[in-house]
Amino acid sequence: MKIVHVTQPVTAGVAVVVLELAVAQRDRGWDVAVACPPSGWLAERARELGIDVRAWPALRGPGPRSLAEALRLCRLLRTLDPDVVHLHSSKAGLAGRLAVRGRRPTVFQPHLWSFETADGPLRRASAAWERFASRWTDLVVCVSDDELAAGRAAGVTAEAEVVCNGVDTARFRPGDRAAARRRLGLPERAPLAVCLGRLAELKGQDQLLSAWPAVLRRLPDAQLVFAGDGPMGPVWRDRHPVAGHASVRWPGHTDDPAAWYTAADVVVLPSRAEGMALVPLEAMACARPVVAFDVGGMRQSVADAGAVLPPGDLARLADAVAARLADPGLARREGERGRRRVELSFDRGRMTDQVAALVDKLTPPERRP
Repeated sequence: MKIVHVTQPVTAGVAVVVLELAVAQRDRGWDVAVACPPSGWLAERARELGIDVRAWPALRGPGPRSLAEALRLCRLLRTLDPDVVHLHSSKAGLAGRLAVRGRRPTVFQPHLWSFETADGPLRRASAAWERFASRWTDLVVCVSDDELAAGRAAGVTAEAEVVCNGVDTARFRPGDRAAARRRLGLPERAPLAVCLGRLAELKGQDQLLSAWPAVLRRLPDAQLVFAGDGPMGPVWRDRHPVAGHASVRWPGHTDDPAAWYTAADVVVLPSRAEGMALVPLEAMACARPVVAFDVGGMRQSVADAGAVLPPGDLARLADAVAARLADPGLARREGERGRRRVELSFDRGRMTDQVAALVDKLTPPERRP
């Protein structure tokens, strides 16, 4: 049984899911390879864990180089000769399906449809591509019910299943808030909101910055941390009027997200779009309440473990964050519900087992383990 995972993102949530699937399938006795850009967290970590990594240079967005990227991937897949190709996110979905064109079993996992992040003609073109590419897709794996509904509404007809994202509930678990704050150099008693993730337009950290003064009016000693880096980080730090306020911290990239969740009183996700984000699941696993906008998968993941708000409603965002910073009892109850919810429905092992079962059905009988 041989599978190749193909991805252009080599950091953040998509890379985490790819690595978890690759390791779990390797541990099942499968022959697993990952094709991705050669530099970045994913390639480095996969090699450390003994996964076969093949260099596939690719840019994030579509453009003139997309055809050359598809041709390189076609040659690579011909060399590897997998039983199943698993394509992750939009660039691999484009190049991979052009390269394979239905000649071997193909799984596509959007991790957020490309047409949901585009406007105007590009949005229409992206949706048209997904409709066309259905003929070369044996299975679409959606990470939330919202993602499946969006695909169907856009006319994607390929067979599809929902497999919600999962997290490592041993790594992300309740811990000592005061100890975590001491380790991170944070004030031990100040009300603390944490926003963890890539600093990018879709992640919406600028919306939280704009809502933050309303939180401070209710809780003048509150603190806000943006843990992560990304293309919009320098822009927002230089240009947003709230970015330089003494209550706002920008520690940059972190290799220990669990420590930031543990330190937090509330975790905030002001995203403009998602498939199903890992951050709320990780925060819930650490028994922290989540405040988020109602974008893809958020209601399904958070439920009663926090507040899910109308997208872009900054007044309600500020109110929900301030309410949990001001009421430790409310935050604790929601955090406890979140931990139980993750243990029951969003454990990493459940996710990897479900994907393996679906992929196994696509494999020729003589090649199944």
